[in-house]
Amino acid sequence: MRILITGSRGQLGNELRRLITTGQAEAGAVPAAYAGASVDYIDIDDLDISSWEAVDAWFGAHDPYDLAINCAAMTNVDGCETNWQGAFSANALGPMNLARACAAQGAKLVHVSTDYVFPGTDPEPRVETDVPAPISAYGRTKLAGEGLALANNPRTFVVRTAWLYGYVGKNFVKTMLRLAKTHDHVTVVSDQLGNPTSANDLAWQILRLAQTEDFGIYHCTNEGTCSWADFAAAIMREFGTGCRVEPCTSEQYKQMVPGSADRPHYSSLRNAHLEAGIGNGMRPWQEALSTYAANFAEQAN
Repeated sequence: MRILITGSRGQLGNELRRLITTGQAEAGAVPAAYAGASVDYIDIDDLDISSWEAVDAWFGAHDPYDLAINCAAMTNVDGCETNWQGAFSANALGPMNLARACAAQGAKLVHVSTDYVFPGTDPEPRVETDVPAPISAYGRTKLAGEGLALANNPRTFVVRTAWLYGYVGKNFVKTMLRLAKTHDHVTVVSDQLGNPTSANDLAWQILRLAQTEDFGIYHCTNEGTCSWADFAAAIMREFGTGCRVEPCTSEQYKQMVPGSADRPHYSSLRNAHLEAGIGNGMRPWQEALSTYAANFAEQAN
């Protein structure tokens, strides 16, 4: 199998490399089809996917791919508000270009998206058929990327995830651990609810899903809903930091950080398409976090 993975130095890209190399995820075995796969792990210094000319040249210079997994994105939610052009280039034009190139070769595309395509106004988990209505530049550009990818390659999986954390790169867990070293308490928003998601678990589901022909939109998060404050408190407990979590409202946070983008208040997702297809193999978020804490010293960087 010939595979292209963009954004390979990020959290998800690193976990995909780990799983393809070892053949094993924390929650189960990687499909045998990936054994011996030839994988091009690339990042923006190798290929700027927002340039059609660059993408076309890359695909023309390499053997045809069977599968591309797009982990590349501009994920700085606040930064997207002040750099719309950059966000649109990375999050919308990039997946469109990859979809066009994959379609020309008959390759499958997995495009990773986000819970932020929903406004967060409905207090129950969203399913794939619910109508999106993003409230931030990040969410709007990611939604545009979904549509452009699906429109340009019928063999596309759009995989929405949320609150992602992995062993490599920056994430909320590492931020909490860093703050715990210098603070006896941290203030965290308690009225934004969603699904903390292990990048290792997400990578496993993507590799399983990509072996099917059941294209379309998928939600893929760890099971269970909590607030950012709940998540922070669980992190402090799992890692034994002794740091206290003090909750605040989104309004209070906005006063402390005036330039921050609006976030959905309730962006929990339900993995309905997985449930109906290959099966929802995503673990409870607490279990995934516990495994992460146990492996952190050995695998994190």
